[in-house]
Amino acid sequence: MSGPIATGARPEPDALLTAIADYAAVAAIESEEAYETARLCLMDTLGCGLLALRYPECAKLLGPVVPGTIVPNGARVPGTSFVLDPIAAAFNIGCMIRWLDYNDTWLAAEWGHPSDNLGGILAIADYLSRTRTTAATHPLTMRDVLTAMIKAHEIQGILALENSFNRVGLDHVILVKVASTAVVTQLLGGTREDIASAISNAWLDGHPLRTYRHAPNTGPRKSWAAGDATSRAVRLALMTMKGEMGYPSALTAKTWGFYDVLFKSKPFKLARPFGSYVMENVLFKISFPAEFHAQTAVECAIHLYPEVKGRIDEIDRIVITTHESAIRIIDKTGPLHNPADRDHCLQYMVAIALLHGQLTADHYEDAAAADPRIDRLRSTMVTEEDSRYSREYLDPDKRSIANALQVFFRDGTATAKVGVEYPIGHRRRRAEGIPLLIHKFEANVMTRFPTKQAKAILALCRDAEKLAQTPVREFIDLFVI
Repeated sequence: MSGPIATGARPEPDALLTAIADYAAVAAIESEEAYETARLCLMDTLGCGLLALRYPECAKLLGPVVPGTIVPNGARVPGTSFVLDPIAAAFNIGCMIRWLDYNDTWLAAEWGHPSDNLGGILAIADYLSRTRTTAATHPLTMRDVLTAMIKAHEIQGILALENSFNRVGLDHVILVKVASTAVVTQLLGGTREDIASAISNAWLDGHPLRTYRHAPNTGPRKSWAAGDATSRAVRLALMTMKGEMGYPSALTAKTWGFYDVLFKSKPFKLARPFGSYVMENVLFKISFPAEFHAQTAVECAIHLYPEVKGRIDEIDRIVITTHESAIRIIDKTGPLHNPADRDHCLQYMVAIALLHGQLTADHYEDAAAADPRIDRLRSTMVTEEDSRYSREYLDPDKRSIANALQVFFRDGTATAKVGVEYPIGHRRRRAEGIPLLIHKFEANVMTRFPTKQAKAILALCRDAEKLAQTPVREFIDLFVI
């Protein structure tokens, strides 16, 4: 079956391509709150990556594509000695960041982790800084990195507000690729036209399916998918800066465009103009590496731990009251085959918290999962949707991620029903959360570096003004092993 006859007239770029390009190229970020949150996000994101280096399944994926490759003025991978081309470095950094499912989160019609974009941003910023230093020209500073982070967060997050890619089977890392492409092209010196061309190619790419995030196929690809997306963005940006053309109606072309092929012919909706809303409201994972829809459920379980820890064998039923997105993504019964499967199982995370009063990345590993009490507790769990929780999850004035938990015992007694509507990483709990976020970063840095080096990193990151003025190369050199 043939498509419509083409007219041959080349259209103006799609409106969304132009809107993203204009924002990435020239928008000024005026919000000091956004910059302060971006500083915290930078710290937290790198800390998550450093912690992930302890895990061999992550570390095995890092390094150059071809062993022994030497790249003059290449980008460094924090926490390692690797010096790589910026495409490979973006994958490495992105893979580290996402491995433990511990970096920031954005929840709306689409889900995702905007700090995944840091892989491409940091790799290209470091590469540019080193090449410019060699050429005796002005290097990029960490203020440039923070600005790019704010803009990448905004592009990914605003597109996610009312556009559900998961409902058409596409993985959210498509938005990492688009957002990273836009800001990386800008960092490379691209014009509005260059940025529009680059992101048109990002939309035209083949896109990952969510298969690897859901039973029975859940696997570790979900931990490197964002690294793959942000590295692809660097590749597309570099190609564009060499003069590769764009495709102006990549989204709207009849029959062949993104909307018709992959989005059921529906155009995207933009709930608000691009600004700094997403960075200001981003959700941090502070206390434990749990898929974000489960964060408050784990908090409830930890609250109940003192009451149930001595009565685990007496538990008859556990009722988890939750929201629709949690049921759709992480409500799992049956066998769990690997850490990637377990850290996306609501019942597993709740069971661990009830058994141990905490949840760490090690609890997803095979050794911890061998405890037979976990599956027995899972078998007693019932999940129920609260329509208010589901409604307020999508309410732009609330954006709650609510869960409640109640434990019933065989003798007819029960705990109180404990509910938490906003996790500690929510904007509504910033005052409570920031000291814990900083402690998390400090602890993660200490897992990787000797004391003197760790102290230098921590001192710079605590000083917002000095950090902003620091050349990217000098900042990254602090993280080299």
